[in-house]
Amino acid sequence: MPSRPPVAIVGAGPVGLVLALRLATLGVPSLVLEAEADISEELRASTFHPPTLDMLAELGLADALIAQGLVTPTWQIRRHEDGARAVFDLSVLKDETAHPYRLQAEQWKLSRLVLARLRAEHAGAVELRFGCAVDAVAQDADGVTLSGMGFDPLRAAYAIGCDGARSVVRRAMGLDFPGDTYPETTILATTPFDFGAVFEGLSNVNYVWTQHPAFSGTFSLLRVPGKWRASLYPAPGESVEEALRPEAIERKLQAIHPKGTPYDVPDLRPYRIHQRIVESYDRGRLLLAGDAAHLNSPSGGMGMNGGIHDAMELAATLAPVWRNEAEPALLGRYTRRRRPVAEREIIAQADRNRARMRETDPARRAEMLAELQRTAADPARAREQLLRSSMIAGLRAAATVS
Repeated sequence: MPSRPPVAIVGAGPVGLVLALRLATLGVPSLVLEAEADISEELRASTFHPPTLDMLAELGLADALIAQGLVTPTWQIRRHEDGARAVFDLSVLKDETAHPYRLQAEQWKLSRLVLARLRAEHAGAVELRFGCAVDAVAQDADGVTLSGMGFDPLRAAYAIGCDGARSVVRRAMGLDFPGDTYPETTILATTPFDFGAVFEGLSNVNYVWTQHPAFSGTFSLLRVPGKWRASLYPAPGESVEEALRPEAIERKLQAIHPKGTPYDVPDLRPYRIHQRIVESYDRGRLLLAGDAAHLNSPSGGMGMNGGIHDAMELAATLAPVWRNEAEPALLGRYTRRRRPVAEREIIAQADRNRARMRETDPARRAEMLAELQRTAADPARAREQLLRSSMIAGLRAAATVS
C-alpha cells in the first residue's frame, strides 16, 4: 500500500466493515476502531434487500451470506383475525437484479464474514482494533487526529463515522441530528416456535394488523434461521416496564397463536424508533455513513441496507480523493447522492410503512388492504412498488446525480 496515512473508520458494524473491505479492494488502507471487544450479536437488522445482495456479490460475499440465511421471495401485509393478506412477490424484479428476493439473516453474520475476509486477504491494508473507544476527533488541513480509550492518539487522512446514533465523529463535525422520536417503544422478542406451521400462507416477512387488546394495533413476524422475531408493542395503557415482564410477553405471543405450553423466548430487546438525518454527510476530512447520518423506522428493513449503500458509494468517492486523483470537493457528491435517498426514499418510506401499520380503524384497514391486494396482483404496479420498497429505484436516481 502507498505510504499515505490510512482512512480511520470508527465503528465495526456491518457498515464500517463493508466500507473497510471496499476501500481495500480499491487500494485504500484503513484503520477500524471499535469500542466493543468483538462483533455484537445483539438483536438488530435481519433483512437484506436485492441491491444490497448485488453489492455483496461484487465483494464475493453474497453466496456465503445466502448460505447462512433464508431466501425470501415474498413478503406480506396481513390481517390477523381472518388471514386476509396482500402478498408481494419479488420475482417480478428478476430482470432488475441478480437477487430477486429478500434474504433473512442476522446482520452479525455479514459482519463475521467481512471480518474473516479482511483478516485472511487484506491484513496488510486493514488494521482492526477492537476495544478502542474513540472519544475525540479533530481535523486540520493535513489530516485527522483521533484519541480515546484503549489506544494512543493517532493520525489518519480522513475519518469516517460508522459509529451509530451517538456518533463521536458527527459531534466533531459540529452537526445537529434533527428529527423526531416516535412515541411507541418496540419490543423485539425471538422464539423457536414455528409460526409458519400454524398460519396459512405465512411469508418469512409479515406485517400484521390486529384488533386483539394485547396489542396497540399491530405486530410483525420475521423469520431467520431457527427462530422467529416478533416485534411487539405495549397495549393501550400498558407501560414499557409492564410490557417487558415475562407474563406480558407470554400474553402477547399467546394472542398471536394460542398454544398449550409457554413460549420459549431466548432474546428480548426494547428500543425506541427515530427518524433523523444530518444536513451533510461530509465536512472537510470527516464523513458519516449509516446510522451516524440517518435513522429511520425499521418498518421495511431499510436502515442497515441504506448504510451499506452509503459505504459502497463513499468508498468509490473517497478512493480517488485519497489517491490525489480527484479534488476533495468530489466528496460533496457523496452527500448529494446519498442524503436525498435517505430523506425521500428511506426515512419517508419507512415512515409511511409505520403509519400504515399503526392504522386502527377496521374500515380504513379494509380499504388499505384491498388497495394493496390490487397492487400486488398487477405486475406493472407490483414492479413499481417493489422497485421502491427494495431500494432499487432510489439507488438508480442517486446514480444520476453529479
